[in-house]
Amino acid sequence: EGRMACKIIWGEVTELDGQERTATIQPMFVKDKEVIDFDFCIIAAGCNFGVFHKWGESLWFPTIHEKARPEGSWPHLDERFLEGRRRHIFEEYKAIGDLNAKNASVLVVGAGFIGVEWITELQHFFPNLKLTIIDALPQCLGPLPANAATYCSKYMQRHGIKEYYNLKYNPKDTNFYGSIGLPGGADKEYVCIGVKASNYFMPEETLSKFGPGGGGWILMDTTLAVKTREGKAWSTDEQGYARIYAIGDCNYGCVEEPSEKDFAKWPIPPIPKISYPGEEEAIVAIRNIEKVDKLVFRGLKTTHMGYPIEL
Repeated sequence: EGRMACKIIWGEVTELDGQERTATIQPMFVKDKEVIDFDFCIIAAGCNFGVFHKWGESLWFPTIHEKARPEGSWPHLDERFLEGRRRHIFEEYKAIGDLNAKNASVLVVGAGFIGVEWITELQHFFPNLKLTIIDALPQCLGPLPANAATYCSKYMQRHGIKEYYNLKYNPKDTNFYGSIGLPGGADKEYVCIGVKASNYFMPEETLSKFGPGGGGWILMDTTLAVKTREGKAWSTDEQGYARIYAIGDCNYGCVEEPSEKDFAKWPIPPIPKISYPGEEEAIVAIRNIEKVDKLVFRGLKTTHMGYPIEL
């Protein structure tokens, strides 16, 4: 807080008010919520990964949100704290050890980098498990180069991991498990596909109706300012400048053109939810905030080179 002049508040934002430019926060170790005001806000809240779970619960991200914790699969653990996360890891380790002791079958759904890493670690540390991995794509590690996918596939083959591709996960289909050599189903399943929004603090008017995991992503314009479903800037000042921006995995990931079916021709084509685009979006949002700051608070209309300041 000293060197960077950045104050840190340990707590969860439960509501964001665009018109008043305030955030309602539930601080740690305090019963009552607090409200703080701001000039600008950048939302970088990320997302969850359990696409089939109501709250996006998964082993790869701690359950931390106020609304999600009571309805999670491990409500006895508070993963906002390191000790809660550590105890969850211990519990999962013991559960896998019990499966290993009885030579159980395990199905990993999704052969992206998380799924492949997980199933190879299971094989290494728990060699008695009977392991199977599936993916809807024609190969594992779809976004990676073909040579990388081939290398990992050969590794899994050498270690007895069964692979099935061009196959969608369909647990309700009675023939699904038989088609992957598990006619009675797997003893344990790990779902490593998809993403799910966790923007519980945002009003419905700013969230998408559609998108990965059933929608709920923060809508934004080409400046990354939050907008409504009607396409209007959600939080603007008296001069019409946006004050709240959404970056990274929490936003919709694209700006649509309703009349255009070709994604590539949209103002912002769909962006994958990985770390690199989020970093680039942060630069865009900060640059736009700097421009608004110059226009509104510093009374500047041009750059040092004499060009008009435009968003």
